[in-house]
Amino acid sequence: MTNSLKSQSNPQEAAELAKLRDKIDSIDEEIGALISARAECAQRVAEVKHRFSEGAAPVFYRPEREAQVLRKAMARNKGPLSNEEYARLFREIMSACLALETPLKVAFLGPAGTFTHQAAFKHFGHSTEVVSHTAIDEVFREVEAGACQFGVVPVENSTEGVVTHTLDSFLSSNLNICGEVVLRIHHNLMVSDKTKVDSISRIYSHAQSLAQCRKWLDVHYPNAERVAVSSNAEAAKRMQSEWNAAAIAGETAAELYDLTIIADKIEDLPDNATRFLIVGGQKTSASGEDKTSAIVAVRNEPGALHDMLEPFHRHGVDLTRVESRPARSGTWNYVFFIDFEGHIESPKVQAALDDVAKKAADIKVLGSYPRGVL
Repeated sequence: MTNSLKSQSNPQEAAELAKLRDKIDSIDEEIGALISARAECAQRVAEVKHRFSEGAAPVFYRPEREAQVLRKAMARNKGPLSNEEYARLFREIMSACLALETPLKVAFLGPAGTFTHQAAFKHFGHSTEVVSHTAIDEVFREVEAGACQFGVVPVENSTEGVVTHTLDSFLSSNLNICGEVVLRIHHNLMVSDKTKVDSISRIYSHAQSLAQCRKWLDVHYPNAERVAVSSNAEAAKRMQSEWNAAAIAGETAAELYDLTIIADKIEDLPDNATRFLIVGGQKTSASGEDKTSAIVAVRNEPGALHDMLEPFHRHGVDLTRVESRPARSGTWNYVFFIDFEGHIESPKVQAALDDVAKKAADIKVLGSYPRGVL
């Protein structure tokens, strides 16, 4: 007997459920009215910004403001929803309201259905227009040309390490880092409506994803052929025409290509995460919890690395990442990509950078931005 039939046969249960549903309907009405009121405020914000812009293009998307709103929302959360789920609801409301002020167009490293695609929606919400590009330098070019206001690119993975193409793109770009988003990487086994689940003999995915799910596959599909393709999204696309195959990809790919997840979170390391950067033309004010990224070129001489790091320690600035890359000029010369806590407007951060600049061959601040909230 189904639950609905059971409730019909139990008058007391039916009465209690009816009261709860009436209460939910009343709450939904209140929520709807408040969302509409918020949207009207967003429209008024746009009107005020246009009125006082004095001919310049108004700035509608403020990363520091959105980070502050999300942090406040999480601080007010009293459960039973988790802080992240609670903030995601606000993220989507904010995305829809911002679209009333000005539609955002965001470039990302594609194709559609990849984890970068998922990160773009996580950071900007689903009311944003996202545009797929096949290479990281294309994302940078689209934003530099003004075709998109922002771009989303991966910069490091907790198991695979740094994404060198992203670091190298900053060497020749004038874009600023406006934000970051950290995405917990969950791999899922998915099939199409044509798949015969009992007859899966081939599994498609990106080579890194196959490697990150090796132990799980060894146990559950030891005899299935593992086929590496260009992306997890490409793996998902192939499900439309193969009855004996499955794909490993993220939730966005399953939604985009109308696939069914038959096993979720199959990665061997549960704490696998990727950090993505938001790049754009604007600079970001302090939000209260910020990070700064910079490129430092050092002279090829003894003690150069120590001279670069020592001022941060002396001024109490916490370094979170130091990554070296070969310089584009000069054999055995290196540049260092560094991330550290604090905003460029902070006196101690500015003091540390001033001291670094005295001994470095060159220094370029890539941007100060809110620490990832979601």
